[in-house]
Amino acid sequence: MKTSSSDHQNETKNSKIMKQPELGLKISELRKSKGLTQEELVEQCNISVRTIQRIEAGEVTPRSYTIKTILSALDYDLDQIQTTNSKVAKEFKKLFLLDIDDSREASFLNRQLSIAWISGIVYFLLGFAEIAIDYLRYQQGEMVVNNMAYILLKLVILASIILFTRGFVLAGKILKNYLLRITAFIFIFIGCLFYIYDIASLYIGELDFQFVVGAQAITYGVIGILFGIAILRLQNALGVLATVTGIFELITYGFMITIILSFLGLFFLTPTIILEIILLYKVSEMLKAKQREIDS
Repeated sequence: MKTSSSDHQNETKNSKIMKQPELGLKISELRKSKGLTQEELVEQCNISVRTIQRIEAGEVTPRSYTIKTILSALDYDLDQIQTTNSKVAKEFKKLFLLDIDDSREASFLNRQLSIAWISGIVYFLLGFAEIAIDYLRYQQGEMVVNNMAYILLKLVILASIILFTRGFVLAGKILKNYLLRITAFIFIFIGCLFYIYDIASLYIGELDFQFVVGAQAITYGVIGILFGIAILRLQNALGVLATVTGIFELITYGFMITIILSFLGLFFLTPTIILEIILLYKVSEMLKAKQREIDS
């Protein structure tokens, strides 16, 4: 028996709403919130216990009709899942500029890039205070600021890093450099992890300092080298600036990945960040020039 075109379209639409194992976890959560066992749920759905078990375990993706039947028994509207998921996805895309397309006006793109390179300056300046405070904390065992001031500093720096690195996500989109976008995303992710650790360690105890430094050096080193390669690929668009920045990225993170010479990586990190700020500024100026040509 053939499925009608409308049924197929509805099934395709609903399959995009929530996929396994997220769907199974949601159904399990709703069932437990209603105080129902799997056996009690199947009595209301006319579905076998084994089917419910496999759905909740994420082993199968049920048909649209089955999803609607289960959710109806749980007094849950299917549109709530769609709305919730679309809002989360929309906010995520908005934050990380994933909804950008070539039709967006240049003024919007320039504004985002300006936020990025200005955030880079904030990160660069606060970084000196951060290095001094962390050196005294981890090496000398001396906390020169109170916990609230330390947390505030870390959060401000983390926010500036996210906004700064977000600029490279946008630059990668504008200049068609997929590797730059991916490595920028990874930088944001690992930055969040290490800064959360710095804050959490105030209350749950610190790991061995040498272990933390080693983990940071290797992680940043690997991603930084890939990031440097991505920057070098911008030579056609940005010329010598991309070449010099890419070389400094490779030197900086190449030293870091050795762990033993990571102190040299920190030394080269200063000019590297300056070059990154200039690079984002240059991309912004390119957009302005392109817009002027269009307007004229």
